[in-house]
Amino acid sequence: MLDKAATGIEGFDDITYGGLPRGRATIVTGAAGSGKSMFGVEFLAQGAREYDEPGVLLSFEETTAELLANAASIGVDLEGMSREGIVTVDSAAGDTDDLVQSGEFDLDGLMLRLAAAIEAVGARRVVLDTVETLFATLPDEVTVRREFGRLLRWLKDRDVTVVVTAERGEGRLTRHGIEEYVSDCVVILDHRVDDEVATRRMRVAKYRGSPHGTNEFPFLITGRGLVVMPLHHEEQDEVSDERISLGIPDLDSMLGGGVFRGSTTMISGSAGTGKTSIAAAAATAACERGEKALFLSLEEPAGQIVRNMRSIGLDLQRWIDEGLLLVRHMRPSITGLEAHLASLHLLLDEHPAEVVVVDAVASLTRGVASYSSASAVARDIAMLRVRGATTIMTALVGADDDPHTDVSASSLVDAWLLVRNVENDGERNRLLMAIKNRGSAHSNQVREFLLTDDGPQLVDVFVGPDGVLTGSARRQQEERDERTRLSRRREDERRRQSLDRRREEVERQIASLRRQLDDELAQATDMADSVADEAADRDAERHDSAARRLTGGSP
Repeated sequence: MLDKAATGIEGFDDITYGGLPRGRATIVTGAAGSGKSMFGVEFLAQGAREYDEPGVLLSFEETTAELLANAASIGVDLEGMSREGIVTVDSAAGDTDDLVQSGEFDLDGLMLRLAAAIEAVGARRVVLDTVETLFATLPDEVTVRREFGRLLRWLKDRDVTVVVTAERGEGRLTRHGIEEYVSDCVVILDHRVDDEVATRRMRVAKYRGSPHGTNEFPFLITGRGLVVMPLHHEEQDEVSDERISLGIPDLDSMLGGGVFRGSTTMISGSAGTGKTSIAAAAATAACERGEKALFLSLEEPAGQIVRNMRSIGLDLQRWIDEGLLLVRHMRPSITGLEAHLASLHLLLDEHPAEVVVVDAVASLTRGVASYSSASAVARDIAMLRVRGATTIMTALVGADDDPHTDVSASSLVDAWLLVRNVENDGERNRLLMAIKNRGSAHSNQVREFLLTDDGPQLVDVFVGPDGVLTGSARRQQEERDERTRLSRRREDERRRQSLDRRREEVERQIASLRRQLDDELAQATDMADSVADEAADRDAERHDSAARRLTGGSP
């Protein structure tokens, strides 16, 4: 594998599989304002701070004071590094003629100046900013090619990793069309405006001896440096079998016990169906478990979200005050998709949430091509999965309650809930259904969705000959069913009382007959005793008569 020097630029080392070629030259080219100098500054500063590789920055356009101020705008303290002796910042603005040897028109003067700077700090990295200014002192392109190649070979012999910034040319990567051929790596930066929204893109056009990402990648210049998207190329290594609650018990039951931790759930529906309320319930449930949650709203201001959720019994402010919930508002239509992606990444660094809500992702489609918005959503999902966050996304559906959304994310998510409005008997009600839940059994029933003072709730719908009953029709049917139950209960009570009376009457009759039987048995016993007594008396009389006859009649 080619030895590489990590740049420390977030995301860039991912797409280059490790950074820039160590000990070789890289051309960073782009139009004015595309971020070339900032790329070089961060490469230099990260090397000095994070990788123990001192560096030299030589600019041919900006003064030293301007370089230090520009670096400070992205959080790089080049002045402090210079005092520490780990970075040398030098400016040749206005004196480039002194760096070119007259007569032969060579760059020996520049090499002498660089040699002194490299030796002073033991530099392992060198940044040459905007070489076109230097090349302007050379008479022709043949000399430019010869001297630039000689300069790069000279730097390579000193085993330093070089970044050279250059301006784009007409129909070619650089103004002279030479630099990209003699360098080992070429990075193209682009700053474009589409539909009044400025975006920055990066592409690695050439990388000798190494695989690399060849697509255009969005990037952002922030107060903490450059951020390149996508930030992660690795796959989600581990998946969890643990289920977590979305904050609505009946909804958890519909999904087989909740959603899997680390999964992505999309809640789609037309306006006013309660998508945000379900997402807020999920964030609240996370905070109740002691987990951190992030609520990123792409439409409503944060304060409005907190106020609106209070109306249905969800006190988000409590969790904000406890530091478990972070609510932020950002409009991608104003900041651009790259800012959205980078801001989400930075927010998660600031607040490492285990549950993330991205509310109203359809906002990503406004003013941009469909493939751009779909790509932004895909990168959101990929980044959150790699971080292990459980993601809840809400999306506005298309016309006529078509369940598919404009962001084309249905195939990317693990669970998909659809909330829709139904109108009957002069009123509008909400229905909720689970369209899919990967890796889990889930209910195929349609439930009525209510927003109550105690939070979102689900109730069973009534399906009759005339279809599904919701709202007032459902309540009327419930009242009718309740009256029927009461009537049946009263009828059952009357029947029970009648049977009780009949039982008592029968028991009395049985008791009376039993008494009669006992009396008759007693009489029969008395009669039997009388007969026995009479028989005994007769036997006694016969015995007495027999005795008198034997004695002749005298006693």
